[in-house]
Amino acid sequence: MSAMSVTRRSFLALSAALPWALKASASASNIPVGLELYSVREGLKKDLEGTVRAVGQMGYQCVEFYAPYFDWSESQTKQMRKLLDDLGVRCYSTHNEEKFFSPENINRARDMNLILGTKYMVQSWSDPKTSIDAWKAVADNLNRAADTLDSSGLKPGYHNHDAEWKPINGVRPLEVIAKNTKPSIMLQLDVGTCLEAGADPVAWIKANPGRIHSLHLKEWSSDPAKGYKVLLGEGDAKWKDIFAAAESVGGVEYYLIEQEGSRFDELETARRCLQSYRAMRA
Repeated sequence: MSAMSVTRRSFLALSAALPWALKASASASNIPVGLELYSVREGLKKDLEGTVRAVGQMGYQCVEFYAPYFDWSESQTKQMRKLLDDLGVRCYSTHNEEKFFSPENINRARDMNLILGTKYMVQSWSDPKTSIDAWKAVADNLNRAADTLDSSGLKPGYHNHDAEWKPINGVRPLEVIAKNTKPSIMLQLDVGTCLEAGADPVAWIKANPGRIHSLHLKEWSSDPAKGYKVLLGEGDAKWKDIFAAAESVGGVEYYLIEQEGSRFDELETARRCLQSYRAMRA
């Protein structure tokens, strides 16, 4: 192992500090709400720590780093963990490129995630495939990653985009992934891309009980002039029904607000979406 490695004992100690919402079904008031940091990507490029600090000070309880985190040094990763701890913010998962799960990269990704205190390494994307067998290969790769990560306590996940909802010979690729992966592999639901593809997020949650451990609360409007540029609560998503399904059967452990952009700047967009979420859950 590299110097970045964290022992399983250390990970278990970190896990013991996680909110109990990560270990069992919880009421809405105990489910953390966070921000997928792609929502503030331009801010992160200019001032990584300052932007994370601003997000934490808004009241977000957790954050999800996306692919650029992989280029941090061990020192940067530890410094980010310290900042999160100082803010009282957790990082329950990261978004990872498919190549991060390769034999050449997975140990580094694992070590960085252990430092950050995460529970899930989520594959954020796979190029659209034209055959069922190609999607089965994605599932096989996730299963191999699960075997590699198991001893450290980490689990893989898969995040959908619109391509995974488009049938190939009558079968949706996301169904292929769900059917052919270990039950321990999280199916992270992106609500917005699900809606855009014409799929039903509530039906999907109910069809995969106990595997929807986190959701990207991405809003979407069928108005072509708006699309993803609407704030949380301004689009087509039936959030009340989605939350009910996620909390009754989905096994949700934490929510992540995500925005592609809006009529406001990034931080103001994040702030307003958090306000909307709190109003919905009041």
